[in-house]
Parts: sequence; structure tokens; C-alpha cells
Amino acid sequence: MKNKRLIIILSAVIILLLIPFVAMQFTNGVNWSSSDFVIMGILLTGTGLLLEFSLRKIKTVKYRLMVSGIIIFLFLLVWVELAVGVFGTPFAGS
Repeated sequence: MKNKRLIIILSAVIILLLIPFVAMQFTNGVNWSSSDFVIMGILLTGTGLLLEFSLRKIKTVKYRLMVSGIIIFLFLLVWVELAVGVFGTPFAGS
């Protein structure tokens, strides 16, 4: 069961990365470089593995939800910062 979830996580990362790759073939509106794919792959994989780790180690549902919410919030925060530069860090995309 545990290895099955890891396979699902990695499969989901690949499927999510295929979406912009396929879109790039049909439109000029999506323009990702190879580094964009690498960074998003690392971000998605890291988030998935952190969620998996929290599901394995945290026993109570209340703390699982809290930790999972924090992990997802941090993922979204980093994603938005890399995409549009909300905070103006040197890593911002704009």
C-alpha cells in the first residue's frame, strides 16, 4: 500500500507536467523552458513526498489535516511567487 501511494504521487507529477508540455505544442500562450519543467517537477515531487511523509508519521486526523494544509499552503505560496512575484524576491518570474 505504501509503495502504491508513491507510484501514484510520481504518476500524478508526470501527468501534471504533461499538461503544459502538450499545451506548448498547440499554442504560443504556454512557453515553458526546460528549467521551468525541472523546477515545477521538484516542487510537485517535494510537496507530494512531504504529504506522504506526514500521512505516514502523523497518527491523529486533526494534526494530519493541519500539517497537510500548511504543506499545501506553502506549495501554493512558492508557486505564486515563482509565477508572478507577489513578494518581489529575486526568484520571481516577472
